[in-house]
Amino acid sequence: MKRHAGEFLVIGIPGATVDEKTRSLIREIQPGGFILFGRNIKAPQQLRDLIDNLRSLCDVEPVITIDQEGGRVSRLKEIGAEPPSIKQLRDKGEESLFSRHGELTGKLLRLFGFNLNLCPVLDVSFDDEADNSLKNRTFGKTAEQVTHYSKAFATAMRKEGILTSGKHFPGYSAAGVDPHHELPTIPRTRKELEACEWIPYRNLQEQLDTIMIGHARYLDLDPTGIASSLSAPIIRGILHDEWNYQGCVISDDMDMGAILNEYGFDEAFKKALEAGNDLILLCHRTEMALQARRILETVAEPIKQQAWDRIDRLRAKFVKPDPFSLEKWNALNAQVIELRVSTLGADHAMTRSNDDGKRSPVEVY
Repeated sequence: MKRHAGEFLVIGIPGATVDEKTRSLIREIQPGGFILFGRNIKAPQQLRDLIDNLRSLCDVEPVITIDQEGGRVSRLKEIGAEPPSIKQLRDKGEESLFSRHGELTGKLLRLFGFNLNLCPVLDVSFDDEADNSLKNRTFGKTAEQVTHYSKAFATAMRKEGILTSGKHFPGYSAAGVDPHHELPTIPRTRKELEACEWIPYRNLQEQLDTIMIGHARYLDLDPTGIASSLSAPIIRGILHDEWNYQGCVISDDMDMGAILNEYGFDEAFKKALEAGNDLILLCHRTEMALQARRILETVAEPIKQQAWDRIDRLRAKFVKPDPFSLEKWNALNAQVIELRVSTLGADHAMTRSNDDGKRSPVEVY
């Protein structure tokens, strides 16, 4: 089978259906997968139909992914109950609730046809109020707490056939700004990272089907100051060579301000694959996907082959979607409400969280 450089791309699509322009683009570039957002989700049956349609346009089984963490980062709240946020769950402090959240998340995503969820967030919360995109999304204030609770969630979700992505390596914990808007410089040494932020990754390495690379400068890891998502010493050097990580590495969205404001489009995509990413997110500028594929085609064959091999190993883990029914969807949605009651109490369970203090036009991942 002829391999395509499009397989390295995971792209967003514009709306709730696949228009002819997008359909033609998908058929031409044959992307490795798709990431869905609130703009793509209007009704339960519509979502399953959309995913079935996307899958039918691909020559090989695609990644179908989403950010379904809980709280404000819950794409399925567009059509159903919002699960409690990770902070709300850790404030409750019951491991069984994390397991239940993972189980329900896995069943919901499997019902709609997803095969990968872009979580758990493995960042350690140094400051629950910090404006660095992590607010209320972290599993704990210590590496041990993050490891414990995220393992319960990830294990339960994987049992339902949905794969995981630990994020945001090397760690956003000390970021002072939100990478959705600008590129942070994180003043953590390798010794400090190993003693804290990297502990959950090390302990959960076998449960992490993918690892997402965040966008930040870590001068102690790469003195050039290039963003971590484009850094060969960080991705290839640490994850692939030192850790012998066997899963896929996914870049965070290349449409984020941290990349858009610092690098040219062609430069960013070429460096991302050369650095050791296997899957590269292009979440919003879908019309740029053909140009991205052309740039990725120019990368050296040995690098592309290594990425294709890791993508093949990921695909081998995919589980077929469950048959869809509105009855099953309604039953699972009711169980999410029950989880909210168990976590928040009946008085607060029927209101959606506004735990970020405001609604931002930027979609968080």
